[in-house]
Amino acid sequence: MQPTNAELLAFALGLPEAWEDHPWGESVAKVGKKVFVFFGVPEAGDDRRFTVKLRDSHDEASAMGWTADPGYGLGRGGWLTVNAPEDAPMDLLQSWILESYRAVAPKRLVTVLDVR
Repeated sequence: MQPTNAELLAFALGLPEAWEDHPWGESVAKVGKKVFVFFGVPEAGDDRRFTVKLRDSHDEASAMGWTADPGYGLGRGGWLTVNAPEDAPMDLLQSWILESYRAVAPKRLVTVLDVR
């Protein structure tokens, strides 16, 4: 089974104090008031497309042919848009969502992750 945005969103919302919001008509995952994953407006053929903030794996991820700078100056802040192919490993996509969460979540919540 190939990962879908619904599964990736469910993973993101399973992180401590994560919640879904819909600014600008987009689906996003937030922790507190900060977005850690942009899923965008649902469109046909965009089922594995999302934008995350990657500090540690940004260089490696951006070298893949299916990632891109999201524009609007977000790339300078470490954000990267992922347009994952059908065979993209779910664990890799989840690890990027987790990394993005860790980049914006309060330290007390990151500590909760480390205790799990």
